[in-house]
Amino acid sequence: MTIRHLLLTLFLVTGAAHAEQRLLDEDGFKNPIQYLHFNPGLDQHEFERATFKALDVYDPWEPVNRRIYHFNYRLDEWVLLPTVRGYERVTPRFVRSGVTNFFRNLGDVTNLTNSLLQLKVRRSMNTTARLIFNTTFGVFGLWDPATLMGLPRQSEDFGQTLGYWGLPSGPYVMLPIFGPSNLRDTAGITSDFFAESQIDFLNVATATGNHPEIILVRGIDTRYNTSLRYGQLNSPFEYEKIRYVYTKSRDLQIAE
Repeated sequence: MTIRHLLLTLFLVTGAAHAEQRLLDEDGFKNPIQYLHFNPGLDQHEFERATFKALDVYDPWEPVNRRIYHFNYRLDEWVLLPTVRGYERVTPRFVRSGVTNFFRNLGDVTNLTNSLLQLKVRRSMNTTARLIFNTTFGVFGLWDPATLMGLPRQSEDFGQTLGYWGLPSGPYVMLPIFGPSNLRDTAGITSDFFAESQIDFLNVATATGNHPEIILVRGIDTRYNTSLRYGQLNSPFEYEKIRYVYTKSRDLQIAE
């Protein structure tokens, strides 16, 4: 090896070692992102748009979905949220809590059905115990002693069941009033409503036929307990963000 080659090799090794040392944190772990610099002149909107191209979701009906999204936005702003605020003003907290507990106890029937369909034995036993304790000791579900006993509510729906058995999600769908969904989950919602009406737990389905105001109360309670607020992300790409978060959260729910 010539002296020239030796000096070149020494230079490369020394430079690599120096670069390696720069990439080490105080705890000894490499953190190359620390030295990544963004162009301060980069437009934030263009940056977000480029980012969400990498997080694309199958949405062939996007033009229609965006119109429904805008409809939901205005319905929420002008009707649903003012109704929820009025509901909060005229009903004490313990009444709202009782309404929520009652409908969640009713929903545990479909949770149990879908847990059984997914062969989740332990979760099925947990939900069965919740139904027994909350319906009896909780006075038809107005209270939730099961949670205090260490039996938390575990939500399952028919959309999850279909996904568990391998049915793909299909196109993304923005449903009027209901919000983000996909073709599989939309079929699941319909199936859950049908199952609940056929089981008719505590004769609620029969009573609803004679008293449609029960549907109204349940809808208000559902919106009251839903944290999503349209526009809260403060981004021109909120539609894409909601679409992506919904899709990935459903994947996680199916996988658990």
